[in-house]
Amino acid sequence: MTRAGDRDNGGTVGRRALLRGAATASAALALPAGATLLGAAPAQALGGRPAADWGVQVGDVGTSSGLVWVRSDRPARMIVETSATESFRHPRRFAGPLIGPDTDFTGTTRLRGLEAGQQIHYRVLLADPDDHRRVGRPVSGTFRTASERRRDGVRFVWSGDLAGQGWGINPALGGYRAFAEMRALDPDFFLFSGDTVYADGPLTDEVALPEGRIWRNITTREKAKVAETLAEYRGNFRYNLLDENLRGFNAQVPSIVQWDDHEVTNNWYPGELLDDDRYTEKSVDRLAARARRAFSEYFPIGTLRPGEREQRVHRVVHHGPLLDVFVLDMRTFRDANSPGRQTENAQGILGREQLAWLKRELARSRAVWKVIAADMPIGLVVPDGDTDFEAVANGDPGAPLGRELQIAELLRFVKRRRITGTVWLTADVHYTSAQHYRPELAAFGDFAPFWEFVTGPLNAGSFPANELDGTFGPDRVFVKAPEASNVSPADGYQFFGEVAIDGDGGELTVRLREVGGSVLFSKTLRPGRVGQ
Repeated sequence: MTRAGDRDNGGTVGRRALLRGAATASAALALPAGATLLGAAPAQALGGRPAADWGVQVGDVGTSSGLVWVRSDRPARMIVETSATESFRHPRRFAGPLIGPDTDFTGTTRLRGLEAGQQIHYRVLLADPDDHRRVGRPVSGTFRTASERRRDGVRFVWSGDLAGQGWGINPALGGYRAFAEMRALDPDFFLFSGDTVYADGPLTDEVALPEGRIWRNITTREKAKVAETLAEYRGNFRYNLLDENLRGFNAQVPSIVQWDDHEVTNNWYPGELLDDDRYTEKSVDRLAARARRAFSEYFPIGTLRPGEREQRVHRVVHHGPLLDVFVLDMRTFRDANSPGRQTENAQGILGREQLAWLKRELARSRAVWKVIAADMPIGLVVPDGDTDFEAVANGDPGAPLGRELQIAELLRFVKRRRITGTVWLTADVHYTSAQHYRPELAAFGDFAPFWEFVTGPLNAGSFPANELDGTFGPDRVFVKAPEASNVSPADGYQFFGEVAIDGDGGELTVRLREVGGSVLFSKTLRPGRVGQ
């Protein structure tokens, strides 16, 4: 999305500034071994056994499977062991891949045949590829598989937008505090709603705050400029893992991850040629290919496996009888950003194939609730420059035009097929709000009422609320946003959402939360209704 802070973040951080920031922190963040800070001496020669100091992650967990991720400090064979208890008395072993430089020493192993609705303890072992007896120290984690029993319920959190607009890891603030607070809720999973990195947002060592305060960032060599090479994109994903809160969260809470624009560059679309002096590579398609590869290496996503032919972000993650999560990709297949006044629209924001896939999977779903995880909102006007628009809405409250045509087609399909339990969750706009889309308020009324909940950022600049577009009749029931632009995380306005589905009655409750605060807004929806 276009924001005042997106274009003006150049610079870098020095080793001396890092030490100043760490010295003033209430608790210094532990950095993984091998993290190359700007100005630091080269890493010492490797010795001993393989190490996994960047932590572990789990992704796309279902009732009987999940994906475990790790990064080694050298070539290694990945091995995963699971157990019903922390003692690992009778572990089950899964052979993983050989990890090497072709994937930046990252690897993912799929666990199959797990017991539904159980707490799974796991540990990752990294073995020397030439001598499997030489095994590094195990790195452990835990997660819950989805339950096959409705009565167990589901609870998850969601948000997006991490390390944007010049606000990176600040040890004096406690790092990425949102992850510590979300971890304390012990959710079943985390829906990461895009802008997982800001590859187009370099970090400076210091940023001036109001009242003479100073924000001090940790940064790395790869965060000193916009990402263009594969190595620089990889470095952006590694950067966030310097945060101890995030590593601890990853070891306990599995994720469902999607991307948006800042994984590549601001407001990108396929075929775009950049007019930005910061970039020597002007082809967005080439940048996106490098970013997608790094994205696939640093997140455990079932449909994004390095080296495999099928590379797609959109997918359905089934989480038992209560919930299906439909993860959208509103970047890869979109048409060019424009004023959005087309009367015919072949690609829209999803592309024809992804739209057909979404219709098909929604119709097949037997889950009580169908969460549509969108990386951009529907009815919020998100501009791209003076004349173009970045999301779905085009600022014209009349009949659907441009990308709105595709959303109108989808909403009409949901209504006519009487598909119940659809809820839209998103981030992107750097504030939190709840919109109730009502046909009687809309220029296009051939749809069943539905809710869209917005949250974020996790650790980025916050911005004033966007205008609403009346085409689909959004009624803004709640909003919290600053009046100024690019408000730092030190001044609040950092948000995440929590969703709880009751196992007895099936009600779905959404809570919008502020980091460092309490619940701001709560809404409970009843199951089995076409619209509410």
